[in-house]
Amino acid sequence: MAVNASALVAWISTWFALLAVLSVFLGPGYVIVMVPFLIYTFYRAFLQLFVLTAVFRMRRVLRVYPWQLAHDVRYGLSERADVVGRQFGWFEFPNPARPEESLPMVFGRHWGVGWWSRRMAPRAPAELKAQIGEVWFAGDARFIGVLAAPAPNGSAPRRLRFLHQQTGSNGGTRGLADWGATAEDIERGRRAGVVPTRP
Repeated sequence: MAVNASALVAWISTWFALLAVLSVFLGPGYVIVMVPFLIYTFYRAFLQLFVLTAVFRMRRVLRVYPWQLAHDVRYGLSERADVVGRQFGWFEFPNPARPEESLPMVFGRHWGVGWWSRRMAPRAPAELKAQIGEVWFAGDARFIGVLAAPAPNGSAPRRLRFLHQQTGSNGGTRGLADWGATAEDIERGRRAGVVPTRP
């Protein structure tokens, strides 16, 4: 979170610094040269606001659910018929109430998933796929979760991404009761930021 907050401040500061350089040290002829840099820094600062929002959501999930190391998790970039709405890749995790049943969870946003999609691609080299052969997961596959890749030495999660459920409680064909979610599970999900629309 500190890194993302610092990045937001840095992009905003860079935008103002470029504007100051343009208005104080450079003449009107340099406007065309500086405008692309001004637009880019404004865009990055705007994008960083969305990153900070996702960081706060991940932090809320991690306060409720512990990390677990998952092996041989199924994943894909293809469209799934059981997923409602936009999807930018999915991972399957076991249903806590029925471990034999796997539920797909999708990336909530397309930005920032480039590292993951390069390793999830069907034609990705084996050494890249091996980097997500095991992943860290914190959450409940019926609601939301945080996905992370292990560090090179396997000691800590990194490259955190927010995942959420798009097959049931938020508009799909199945509700939480179909997945065996109890009132306690739903309350725990609410503490993590879930607002289920279907019981």
